[in-house]
Amino acid sequence: MKFKDLVNQDVVDLTNCEDELIHIPGSIQPHGFFLGLKTDDLTIDFCSGNSFGLSGLTYEQLLGKKINLVLGDLQTSDLTNYISALDESSIAPLQLGISGKVFNCTAQKIDDLLLLEFEPWYDEQLKIADIYQQTKQVTTYMQKVNSLQMLCQYIADETRNITGYDRVMVYRFDEQYNGEVYAESTIQTNESWLNLHYPYTDIPAQARALYLKNLLRIIPDVDYIPSPIYTIDDAPDKNLDLSLSILRSSSPIHIQYLKNIGVAATLTISLIHRQKLWGLIACHHNTPRYINNDVRIAAQLQGHFLTSQISVRETAAEYEVGEKVTAALNILLARIFSAEGIITEDLIKQPELLEVTNASSIVIVLNDEVFTHGNTPPVAEIKKLVNWLHTYSTPTGIAISNLAAVYPDAKRWSNKVSGIIYHSLGSGLSNCILWCRPEVIEEVYWAEDPNELSIKSEVILSPGNSFQMWKEVKRFHSRKWLNPELIAATNFANAFQKHVLMLFLTKEELKQRNLNTKLKEANAELENLYWIGSHDLKEPLRKIQMFASRIMNKEFEGDFELIFNAVKRMNDSAKRMQLLVSDILSYSRLSFAEDTLETVHFNDLIKTVISELEPEIADQQAVISYDTPVEIKGIFSFLQQLLVNLIRNSLKFSKEDGSPHIVINYKGEVKFMPEENASRLFYKITVVDDGIGFDNSFNESIFKVFTRLHNKTDFSGSGVGLALCSKIMKNHNGYIKASGEREKGATFSLYFPKY
Repeated sequence: MKFKDLVNQDVVDLTNCEDELIHIPGSIQPHGFFLGLKTDDLTIDFCSGNSFGLSGLTYEQLLGKKINLVLGDLQTSDLTNYISALDESSIAPLQLGISGKVFNCTAQKIDDLLLLEFEPWYDEQLKIADIYQQTKQVTTYMQKVNSLQMLCQYIADETRNITGYDRVMVYRFDEQYNGEVYAESTIQTNESWLNLHYPYTDIPAQARALYLKNLLRIIPDVDYIPSPIYTIDDAPDKNLDLSLSILRSSSPIHIQYLKNIGVAATLTISLIHRQKLWGLIACHHNTPRYINNDVRIAAQLQGHFLTSQISVRETAAEYEVGEKVTAALNILLARIFSAEGIITEDLIKQPELLEVTNASSIVIVLNDEVFTHGNTPPVAEIKKLVNWLHTYSTPTGIAISNLAAVYPDAKRWSNKVSGIIYHSLGSGLSNCILWCRPEVIEEVYWAEDPNELSIKSEVILSPGNSFQMWKEVKRFHSRKWLNPELIAATNFANAFQKHVLMLFLTKEELKQRNLNTKLKEANAELENLYWIGSHDLKEPLRKIQMFASRIMNKEFEGDFELIFNAVKRMNDSAKRMQLLVSDILSYSRLSFAEDTLETVHFNDLIKTVISELEPEIADQQAVISYDTPVEIKGIFSFLQQLLVNLIRNSLKFSKEDGSPHIVINYKGEVKFMPEENASRLFYKITVVDDGIGFDNSFNESIFKVFTRLHNKTDFSGSGVGLALCSKIMKNHNGYIKASGEREKGATFSLYFPKY
């Protein structure tokens, strides 16, 4: 029968250590020996070369034999029962005798093989009462302490008490698997490594994968000589996966690393949280040290205690944050969905908007308008950032604590923004919300310079061996966003997006209502224009045609006075038509005025109007007094037309037996009650005359286009003047009201909005 060893002959150095096949080294540590059995008939197919030194049987004697020939039928039956219970938790080693020696045997199943590992049995087992008492102390302490770091420190102390190692560390990983000594218990002569950081290359990816499978690893002596594993040479490329083996030989890179830091023996316990490697309990000893299986189980129990509490402690730490951000979120949601709602200018100033994520500043962009609160970059920089985020972000938004790593321009204003939470508020680039945090400069102490991970020796590349403390000043990072903050940000962004959509729909609905109102008004005006075309304009045309026909038919031949009167009446009709056409054009142009509002001093406006109407005022010896010390927003030319029409109206409808007196006064800030927003303030200005007045039942109809209260033979005009006044006030978002009494005059009240 031909045998061969499985020792991995590939040369391993730092140029290929991440590709090292550490799960199939083909050798084991010599403090125990190894057998690999075929599961179908329990034939020994693999055996470590040190079996003779421990059991008195060579690998040549063992390979190819049935296990019952080695253990005997009774122990083989015990082993079979033990194997059948392997899927159950907390399986203690099985004690088996070989050649008069007692061993602790542990078993693992891999594919069609059964792996048996034998370690000499020592009469140093822990007492159940001691384990119970220690467990009781741990659980009592866990109930008292709230801090995860304090709990880690307690576990480090307890693990050192149980195992007797010189140093016990709780070692935790960050997102990139760089490590940090989070808690440490050590003898006084050791230098402390607490809070030191180690690069992710210290524990490569394939080593981390094995820590997930095999939760406990022991190296009693780093100077051990590996014992090769032998097998029957009956198949090409025959090999053995030792991922679950306790005795598996360690990587030479890892052994060299331990020697460089002065460690002679180790015990490592995996800390698994949410199916990921959260960290390790790393036990180091300055001299070789072996601990038996019972002590290992007790130490591993500490790891279980700790991992059972990681979620609880992290949740407890986040719970308080969660309560605060939820309270802030509820206040904000109540405000934006209240009956009156909340506009962006007010929302951006709400303190709860920062509290909902514990941010330092906030940016909201809506339709290219940027609203900010807190210390933020210039608007131009914000727009550039938002445009970039729109392409970089996922549909669910993003949260970044190191913005400069993906957006280098952020380095220029890292003191304002280094971390962000970004959510889009709809399609396109323009709508988004951005919570910001400034840079937190942090000093990180590494056990070695992470930029110089290896030192070349004479033979191979070996792990770094200077281990002088190296300080890194960590920049361009903000405080990390916590899960409750991210959830609250998402909930608010979704709610605010709905709010923005509701506002948009409300505005669109209002716009449609306004359009419908304008359409109705336009239709009414068209009807009026049709009426003018069919009546007012036809009447002077008929007169012109009638008198022209009579002159052409020589009815007035020889009678110069009759001809003159006919031509005069034709001329009056033409003037009437001209006035109608002019007023119609003025009214139509006013409908499409788009001028920008400006500040108008009302006293100056009145002076301009009086100057324009000076001949008419002098002709009627009218007196105009005014006191209007107020500024309004409007279009000067239209406001001038407004006052001209009102004053001319007062002059036209004055009494025959006296000089007209017109008074224009400012009445202060008032509320216009028919206004939908009853709290809105208006500047009130009145124009009062002492003319013939009108019946107050016509106080609304007089503003309709082409409405006349008097016979056109008594008072000239087209009936458009007051309609123009009404339209000018409407274009200024104001109102005009009239009141009158026959033979006592009329009052026109103007309401201009206060902006």
